[in-house]
Amino acid sequence: MSRRVRKAVFPVAGMGTRFLPATKTMAKEMLPVVDKPLIQYAVEEAAAAGIDHFIFITGRGKSVLMDHFDHMPELEALLKERGKTDVLENLLGSMPSPGKVFSTRQQQPLGLGHAVWCARAFIGDEPFAVLLPDDLVLADTPCIKQLIDAHAQTGGNVVAVEDVPRERTNKYGILDVVEDNGTLARAKGLVEKPDSDKAPSTLAIIGRYVLDPGIFDLLENQNRGAGGEIQLTDAMNAQIKDVPFHGLRYEGARYDCGDKVGFLQANIAFALERPDMRDAVKAVLADFAKTI
Repeated sequence: MSRRVRKAVFPVAGMGTRFLPATKTMAKEMLPVVDKPLIQYAVEEAAAAGIDHFIFITGRGKSVLMDHFDHMPELEALLKERGKTDVLENLLGSMPSPGKVFSTRQQQPLGLGHAVWCARAFIGDEPFAVLLPDDLVLADTPCIKQLIDAHAQTGGNVVAVEDVPRERTNKYGILDVVEDNGTLARAKGLVEKPDSDKAPSTLAIIGRYVLDPGIFDLLENQNRGAGGEIQLTDAMNAQIKDVPFHGLRYEGARYDCGDKVGFLQANIAFALERPDMRDAVKAVLADFAKTI
């Protein structure tokens, strides 16, 4: 039986260049899907999975992320004065408890592996979750909870995976599978962004991980891989000889909010999930469909 996963790491140091000029002075993780920023969806997903410590790996210009999960007395007083108690309760309900949110700087853009390594002092010697806010998952059961539940049975490293077209394997970390029951796949290795003719499978990692703390020993070496960055996939690959590695085909729909079209899809999908917006959004989409 694996130890309970209590801590989650949010790598949020990226510059968001694909969304310029919108992200020139605004953290990309603060881009709203309907009426909540991406980072709030990620934190709420982790909290719903039982996570109670939230670690942000930030960079320059990202202090707004910490501010978002803090009190704003003037705004709270104004909402209370105007009787908008439901809005106020929703605002306060999104904040983790005091002493549960931490941050540290990734001072150089050296890749996801380096960002995770920066969290080592907060994690210590226990399994932990990693959530990439760019990947927004609409699911009945939070995606990271699905991984945590699988990890309770398998231990080791567990990642969220989905099958992708072979011509897109060069966009993802790809599993080299030895066993696959259709839901959980055990891998003997993984390759970062392989060309389609060299990909061992089409089972691709998305931005949700539950990791064994031994990963920090491997990331400590600071070895650079694809793109000249310290790759998390390289460290996980090296760790396979010591701990099991599984990919879970999660239940839900993923939207790549690091991509402009994916971000638009996410806004539509999440708006359609809202009872207060569904009919109006359907009507708008129907009007657009007539003009295409």
